[in-house]
Amino acid sequence: MTKYGFLGLGIMGNGMAANLVKAGYDVTVWNRSPVKCASLVAQGAKQAKTPEAVTASCDITFAMLADPEAAREVCFGPEGALAGIGEGRGYVDMSTVDEETVKAIAISITTAGGRFLESPVSGSKKPAMDGTLVILSAGDESLYKDALPAFEKMGKMSFFLEKTGQAARMKLVVNMIMGSMMTALSEGVALCRKSGLNEFQLLEVLSNGALASPMVKGKMPTMLDGVFPTNFPLKHMQKDMRLAVSLGDRLSQPLPTAAAANELFKAARKAGLSDEDFAAVFKILS
Repeated sequence: MTKYGFLGLGIMGNGMAANLVKAGYDVTVWNRSPVKCASLVAQGAKQAKTPEAVTASCDITFAMLADPEAAREVCFGPEGALAGIGEGRGYVDMSTVDEETVKAIAISITTAGGRFLESPVSGSKKPAMDGTLVILSAGDESLYKDALPAFEKMGKMSFFLEKTGQAARMKLVVNMIMGSMMTALSEGVALCRKSGLNEFQLLEVLSNGALASPMVKGKMPTMLDGVFPTNFPLKHMQKDMRLAVSLGDRLSQPLPTAAAANELFKAARKAGLSDEDFAAVFKILS
């Protein structure tokens, strides 16, 4: 049986790793705060003290970390994942990071004798728990094929985008669109409220017209209620918007809407909303 490792048990990683454990796989977990491993250990997972111990003992290790800094630290730091890689073992980084970080990790893993795959996901807390994420992969195709059984437990669909860095770019494009849509929705709801219109009628209109989408149906009710349970932290959305705008700069691609949306998310972070759901950007406008 394939032995899987999982590094990072935050808002996304916990649900993803849990689905592997529930499927009966041999799973070893690690998290910077060890207490987060407890529930998975209770379900049958093993716990390791360092990322190195995970990669050294597992055939394929998945990493789901908050940002480029965390991804680099867990891979390259003392007793990091890189130190345990070798002999064809696989490292699958599912974090949403920039392509420079992806390529740096990829080169190091392959130089050490391992196989590398980037596999950022589209989805938030509930899809992670339900195993309905959309997985975007690029890199070593043999590792992609070997990881598919695990991907099928964590997601509803997987794509192989071939060249390392392409999955990172695709994920940034997806989240850039989502963040821009959220700011537009927030402005629309704010204008509806200021105009004296019925906000719940607006929800009904949007839900039954060309703009109907899971985001409108899922996020707008929380905006109207003023309660924002965290499924995707606002700080992570702002990070993704920043990385997308930076990619546009490097490619000389104008992104005026995304740049403006990023500024609104930055204002929301400054207002202390970092750990709330990204829909809480609405508070800046309401």
